[in-house]
Amino acid sequence: MTDLRPPRVAVVGSYGVGLVFSVSVAPGPGETVHGRSFRVDHGGKGSNQAVGAARLGAEVRFLTALGEDDFAPRALRLWADEGVEAVAVRFPESATMAGAIIVEDSGENRIIIAAGALGRLRAEDVEREAALLEGADVLLVQLEIPVPAAAAALALGRARGITTILNPAPAPDEPLPPSVLASVDYLTPNLHEARRLLGRSDGEAEEIATALARATGRTVVMTVGARGALIARGEELVAVAAPLAPVVVDSTGAGDAFNAGFAFGLASGLGLEEAVALGCRCGAWCVGRPGVIPGLPRPADIGPATRPVI
Repeated sequence: MTDLRPPRVAVVGSYGVGLVFSVSVAPGPGETVHGRSFRVDHGGKGSNQAVGAARLGAEVRFLTALGEDDFAPRALRLWADEGVEAVAVRFPESATMAGAIIVEDSGENRIIIAAGALGRLRAEDVEREAALLEGADVLLVQLEIPVPAAAAALALGRARGITTILNPAPAPDEPLPPSVLASVDYLTPNLHEARRLLGRSDGEAEEIATALARATGRTVVMTVGARGALIARGEELVAVAAPLAPVVVDSTGAGDAFNAGFAFGLASGLGLEEAVALGCRCGAWCVGRPGVIPGLPRPADIGPATRPVI
């Protein structure tokens, strides 16, 4: 960064509500278990990442879709409170995206999503709001919106010279088209998503990250849980360690916290490894708090960016 303006991050993605159940162990097929608590949280990877980047100090613009229900005003209040400039395409007779989240004592989670209004977001809707991208340093897109809408956002970002990040979550059933990947600078899956993008069910993290970078021709930044992240470019592989989380309470938002920190770092002018390290710090802080929004850190929570490269 060569001026005093804040880093600018544009996000095109999802908002949804999370219906969160806390249990000792998730139920198996045909089984009913007693949960200890229930809450309704703000969610959606796009919204989480937009709020996360704003908390770190970015100027954030966010494009999403909402239904006509009681959850939509809650979303608008959240973004106003967090300083996110949001544009929400509204779809009458549609529900806002909702997810059922089961969190076990171990911190592991299971999630079911119903897309609702987000499933109706079209490339034309994104193109109509292209002004949202003007002046952005980084564009961050996820796949809880239809692939054509995500592709349109990435193409608009690439045409404007914006650094683009695709967080392929959830991983699509079909391989990402080369036309989509051509507009991506950084691909940020977790290990499960990376395997799925390759059409595989197993494989060690280092092999998978390298194979995905080779297959896509993109720089892959793959998160590997408590270990941190792997950066794969061609045949080059660099591991970036995450700080040790003293306790794991809820891993639900760790990936969103990581992507927010990574996008903020790049928008701030950090080098790739430093930006990944910042993302790892955000993810490690997040898992120690229940709920995604409460787990998105501010600068005072994570300290200055470091470069713990293995």
